[in-house]
Amino acid sequence: MTLSTQSRPTAGAPTPAPAALPTPAPPRTRRRRPRIVANTVAVLFCLVWVFPLYWMVNTAFKPADEVTTMTPIWLPLHPTFENFTRALTQDGFLVYLRNSTIVVVAAVLLSIVVGFLASAALSRFRFRGRRAILVAILFVQMIPSGALLIPLFLSFQTLGLLNSYVGLILAYVASVLPFSIWVMRGFFVSVPVEIEEAAKVDGAGTFRILWSVLFPLVMPGVIATSVFAFIAAWNDYLIAYVMLKDQGMYTLPVWLAGFSTNKGTDFGGLMAASVLFSIPVVVFFLIVQRRLVSGMTAGAVKG
Repeated sequence: MTLSTQSRPTAGAPTPAPAALPTPAPPRTRRRRPRIVANTVAVLFCLVWVFPLYWMVNTAFKPADEVTTMTPIWLPLHPTFENFTRALTQDGFLVYLRNSTIVVVAAVLLSIVVGFLASAALSRFRFRGRRAILVAILFVQMIPSGALLIPLFLSFQTLGLLNSYVGLILAYVASVLPFSIWVMRGFFVSVPVEIEEAAKVDGAGTFRILWSVLFPLVMPGVIATSVFAFIAAWNDYLIAYVMLKDQGMYTLPVWLAGFSTNKGTDFGGLMAASVLFSIPVVVFFLIVQRRLVSGMTAGAVKG
């Protein structure tokens, strides 16, 4: 009788675990390279975008001899507020500020009201020609504003709206209305119809539903369009210069052009006035920036 030579595990001895397969290392270098490239491109883009703003503020605090020097001065050697004083004391500043405030506030409010009602009608009501209107709005939005300036001028001249606040306000509303309608319509489409039906069951009328139900739900879109209308009306120079003939009705962008005369350009005063001119836009944007970003991203992918 022969004994088996095969080894057997003894009692109490641990059994050897099977060898684990080696896991491949994650391609960290491949993941880091796209991030480095993307971050570098983003930093370069930000520097290119920020540099004009930096140079504007830098020049606003320089005296005249440092502004006109051939050697760039990256920081004011002798900072001064003389440029701001000269800009604020220039003739007609308060008048132009009043004109801009009246025109911009009226244009923003009117574009919100008309855009809200138009987008509600195009998203909730079914009528013949609705798709054609949407295509026409998108087509008008793609046309450059300068191409529409001459037809707009001739139309307003026929209607007697030149050199008036009403004509300038209507011109601004016409320029921002296609964008306002298209953005707010996306928010209306995203609102379930069951919400309106529940409000109708409770006895709410059409205007009650628009104001109490739909308006709070599309508020991000309203804010996004209001910011766009504010920036477009506040920064416009061409429409105001063409539509207005009386200098007493000019707006602030036209006032900025007054720093360039036949005798030369007051670069220090111009940069100081530009800084003052941009403050309201920056403050308004900082107040509503969160709602603006959420409204633009939400309304752009719906509808």
